[in-house]
Amino acid sequence: MLVHQKQPAHLKGQAMTPIWIILAIALLLAGAAGTIYPVLPSLPFMLAGAWLLAFAQQYEVISSTVLWLIAVLCALGMAMDFVAGVLGAKYTGASQTALWGAFIGGLSGLVLGIVGIIIGPLLGAAIGEFVARRDILLAGKVGIGTFVGFIIGTVAKIGAALTVLLICLANYVIYWTT
Repeated sequence: MLVHQKQPAHLKGQAMTPIWIILAIALLLAGAAGTIYPVLPSLPFMLAGAWLLAFAQQYEVISSTVLWLIAVLCALGMAMDFVAGVLGAKYTGASQTALWGAFIGGLSGLVLGIVGIIIGPLLGAAIGEFVARRDILLAGKVGIGTFVGFIIGTVAKIGAALTVLLICLANYVIYWTT
């Protein structure tokens, strides 16, 4: 009869570590892909991946302080991504109808994939502005402002994602070289 021996305390949970690390890396990579393909929740995936990576190593490689830094960075990147398009439209003098048009255009653009996600808010804002004020030039200006805001938000999100990846990588390089 085999007797089950207790696992020593210093080895507790070690068997799962490679699985957690693989899952964490998958989340980080899926999050990075989500910055290009906006249907994936990019920065939340990256935060989850960083946390799982820290958890898998008992917060030895990535500390809780670094995780808080990553969380703040992800929150700022998400805020910029959500707000930049609206600010771009507002900067060009968009009406409330144009803002709703951008929102509806963004949602309907999800169905059309990446092109729809980019073009949807632009067309929605322009159509909404034209309906509100009947000024084709202002409608075009608002559409372009929404597009520029979208680009700025996307660049901020990509910057935050790359910074999260670099922070995780740097912590591992520092940990393994010291």
